[in-house]
Amino acid sequence: MMTYSDMVTLLLTFFILLISMSTVDEIKFDMAAGSLRGAFGVMTDVGDEQIQSSQTTTIAPVKNEQVQRVYKRIRDQLQRLELNEDIKLVKDRGAVVLRVEESILFGPGESELDSEAYSVLRDVADLVRPWPLNLRIEGHTDNVPVQGKGMGNWELSAQRALSVLRFMAEEELLPMDRLSAVGYGAQHPVVPNDSEKHRAMNRRVDFVLESVSGYQEELPYLIDTSSQLPF
Repeated sequence: MMTYSDMVTLLLTFFILLISMSTVDEIKFDMAAGSLRGAFGVMTDVGDEQIQSSQTTTIAPVKNEQVQRVYKRIRDQLQRLELNEDIKLVKDRGAVVLRVEESILFGPGESELDSEAYSVLRDVADLVRPWPLNLRIEGHTDNVPVQGKGMGNWELSAQRALSVLRFMAEEELLPMDRLSAVGYGAQHPVVPNDSEKHRAMNRRVDFVLESVSGYQEELPYLIDTSSQLPF
């Protein structure tokens, strides 16, 4: 029994050493754990969020403890790949965001992509593709009414987001079940709309990285493309 006890203690110490030397990918671990909980029908309390049934697939901003880690890795990717400086990496509303200005993707007041935008969107997809995360495409405008187009800023921002989503789908840059699109109009400016320079900064498309959770209550007007095509 003494010899057996010594062996068990040594094995336990060995496995603790292995675990302490390993690096756990928190994002993949959370997704795997969530899948197992759903498969076994286990519901657990995770603070303010409640894990949904395995039959419901939803999305939400990356968890706070993961934001810094994801941000650093994508920043390193941007530097290593020497991608176009038109893609800006920021942390906004508790999530990691790839931000592209309107002038790079669209003409003034237009909702159809410029051909020059294609390479930028391919770069965005290349950055997002390796991550086990979903992508929410957000259209944003300034507070100046759209002239002569028969639509408001809200409609313009939504159509621009859908144009980006449509391009990514047609080019098969990312799976459709990872994509969603939403138009915010002028509701989420990054700076006050008090000058032409600031208004230009607010006219943008944001690519928000998201993980699995619930979102309907927070974003009731989100266009989820998991069940249907927008075109």
